Amino acid sequence: MLGLDVVDAKNNVIKSASVKEDIFDTKIKEYLVHDVVVMQLANRRRGTSSAKGRSEVNMTGAKPWRQKGMGRARAGTSRSPLWRGGGVIFGPAPRDFSYKVPKKVKKAALRSALTDKVRNHCLKIVDKLEIEEPKTRLVASLLKDLDIKGKAVFIISGENRNLELAIRNLPYAKTLSVEGLNVYDLLYYDTVVVTEESLSKIEERLL
Repeated sequence: MLGLDVVDAKNNVIKSASVKEDIFDTKIKEYLVHDVVVMQLANRRRGTSSAKGRSEVNMTGAKPWRQKGMGRARAGTSRSPLWRGGGVIFGPAPRDFSYKVPKKVKKAALRSALTDKVRNHCLKIVDKLEIEEPKTRLVASLLKDLDIKGKAVFIISGENRNLELAIRNLPYAKTLSVEGLNVYDLLYYDTVVVTEESLSKIEERLL
């Protein structure tokens, strides 16, 4: 077991939390982290780019002029890609870029990302994440009290309506459920803020 400090809302250390080394102090496998991030970004692609080929262009199919005797190059259709307004050669078509990696790969990548946060002192465990009202200034004050600089993601377990509403106006902060924990967000945000309850649920998910 690995011991990590637990702080209160004023960033004072109040106790120590024991976490599993298999998750928070494991070997970092960068190649798996890379594979999962590439998959996540590919799954976000809309794949809606489209261009019309020569068979799809809405133009007459008649031959523009007779084959011989015109003193001009032969032409069979005005839909030709060589003509203005004609079809596009090898143009993009709607497609699905998404794919999946094995569950074991996802879990291993998450363990690597969490281990990296712990080793770089970027994982902050708070005894509770509660604000009285859904006010953005309260979250900004909380981040200041916790001495968090840069971008931060709050990992919550269950519903925390006030925090979720209050954080929406902050471009550098985000809430994420334990079920929605992912490698890209762990890498994108500088600091990960969790509660002890969230930690136990993360361990349940990754074991």
